[in-house]
Amino acid sequence: MEKHLERAIFAGGCFWCMVQPFEEQAGILSVRSGYTGGHVPNPTYEQVCAKTTGHTEAVEIIFDPDQISFADLVELYWAQTDPTDAFGQFEDRGDNYRPVIYYFNQEQKRIAEQSKANLGASGRFDKPIVTSIQAACDFYPAEDYHQGFYRNNPERYARSSQIRHAFLEENWK
Repeated sequence: MEKHLERAIFAGGCFWCMVQPFEEQAGILSVRSGYTGGHVPNPTYEQVCAKTTGHTEAVEIIFDPDQISFADLVELYWAQTDPTDAFGQFEDRGDNYRPVIYYFNQEQKRIAEQSKANLGASGRFDKPIVTSIQAACDFYPAEDYHQGFYRNNPERYARSSQIRHAFLEENWK
């Protein structure tokens, strides 16, 4: 009997920085960097960076809901982002880096909206929670050199994620 797996897609700035935290969780079978939310089929990294396709950099997660829930993934997502910044994340600025939780069904939408409301009511941040919650659309895997970037390019990854890690340490730990 085949196991029932689910998908989640999260955009939270540079996709390089969004992979590792999810890959480290039990019940996650794969995490792929890619592009979603735009109007150009099969965009390239250069097209997305040019900010003309409407896509966000995002991660697609395939997970086993018997081991990790979508609600758990959403909570982990928040702790990787600045949910008060709608115009990018950390040093990555622009619409292609906007924070978005994409949902595949009404249950995922409900969970994401409730979690966002809870975060807003928590008093953790002085500013409103502006992360978008949108219906999932086509996901296009990024070029091979973007996959597993933190493992394959540890020095460059460390340099590119310093501001993010400082914010996360201050606000989420």
